Amino acid sequence: MRNALFDIGLPVLAIAAALALFGVFVSFAGVSPVDVWVLLFKGAFGDWYSWQNTLQRAAPLMLTALCVAVPARAGLVVIGGEGALVLGGLACAALAHALPLLQGVTGTVLACCAGAVAGALWIGLAGWLRQFRGINETISSLLLAYIAIGLFKHLVEGPLRDPASLNKPSTHSLPEGLLIGGIAGSDVHWGLVLGVVACIVLAIWMRWSATGFSVRVVGGNPRAAQLVGLPASRLVLLACALGGACAGLAGAVEVAAVHTNANVSLIAFYGYAGILVSFMARHHPLAIIPVAILFGGFGAAGSLLQRRLGLPDASVLVLQGIAFVLILASEALRGVDWKARLHRFNRAPDPSPVPNPAGIKLS
Repeated sequence: MRNALFDIGLPVLAIAAALALFGVFVSFAGVSPVDVWVLLFKGAFGDWYSWQNTLQRAAPLMLTALCVAVPARAGLVVIGGEGALVLGGLACAALAHALPLLQGVTGTVLACCAGAVAGALWIGLAGWLRQFRGINETISSLLLAYIAIGLFKHLVEGPLRDPASLNKPSTHSLPEGLLIGGIAGSDVHWGLVLGVVACIVLAIWMRWSATGFSVRVVGGNPRAAQLVGLPASRLVLLACALGGACAGLAGAVEVAAVHTNANVSLIAFYGYAGILVSFMARHHPLAIIPVAILFGGFGAAGSLLQRRLGLPDASVLVLQGIAFVLILASEALRGVDWKARLHRFNRAPDPSPVPNPAGIKLS
């Protein structure tokens, strides 16, 4: 119970400290920190319109955070979710244009599955490079993300470009029957449900299935995993593929529910924000849900800060950056024995003389 409270308290304190530092940052621009904090809350959770924007942004954050969280349970630090997201969105749009998919749920599922497969293969490549070539997965996944973005721009502006898209290059739009609609007529699309379901399913898989337990063993103690004969390489590749599939699904949902085609607006840095969400949730799929909603709210409040206070819309990225640094810093405090340190600080100095067996005269 105590450890659980500590795990919850540290991220909460880190977010509070990030908001305080962000208030100091905006004060240099002549803006009241209190006004910024109030507008952050109003823009994120002030009314139903704000809630819709928040939940709409939270959907891809949940899925891209899983791209970090699932490989992390296998002992990997994968930060290339942005690449899997854009390729997933491109694969969704390309399949819908290349094949006459059935209109309705079946066709939408197939288009989204194409995005998930593209993301799984891309992040799986980072896992393969780590296991079979010894290349650090953090570096390879990040560099692969830049390669994916380059491929995305080349294909959208070249072979897959819709000739009718003049000022803003994009692929052909998805047919109306393949689009993902809103929940009960709202602006919140069904991608939010997919994100929540993915978090719940992966949490159950990790906690209760034999394969999920094996992945956690590989991540917690690779030596023990080898001794008991677990197929470590296959489990690592599975974790990377599952994480990449989630990020690719996020891109497909963004195409099918928000943009209707693949264009440069798909590069909205959800993949990078998902890194922060996962680390703050300590890579726990269920904890990702509320954290993604919180940071979705921060993103939704950016436009309100711009309209009311004249701050740039991207100023919330500064808040996210501060929060990320503080979250990482707070991880160093988890293993500290505060009781022992406090006891050592309050302990009175030892009055006994210093031993001097050699008889050296001390001045």
